[in-house]
Amino acid sequence: MTLIVAGTVRVPPENMEALRPHMLIMMAASRSEDGCDTYGYAEDIAEPGLIHVFEIWRDAAALAAHAKTQHMAAWRAAGAELGVSDRRIVAYEVASQRSL
Repeated sequence: MTLIVAGTVRVPPENMEALRPHMLIMMAASRSEDGCDTYGYAEDIAEPGLIHVFEIWRDAAALAAHAKTQHMAAWRAAGAELGVSDRRIVAYEVASQRSL
């Protein structure tokens, strides 16, 4: 069953520029994983330091494998160093989809 992962994290606004290269590396590596359909971050234009996370995974096994990757470990380390906090991310199981 397809999973959508969505939510937010926060980073001190003064650390956003330093975090951006780590986000780019994480996005590129994650997008190349088997089972990853979409992976992205977006900075909130109304709230400095708020980052929106959006991912689509083929199934729970692909998401579980993603959590064990080296680039995920590196991302977590960089995030901890740069003050990423207030992680509010959830996974949704998708029963069906249709174009709008």
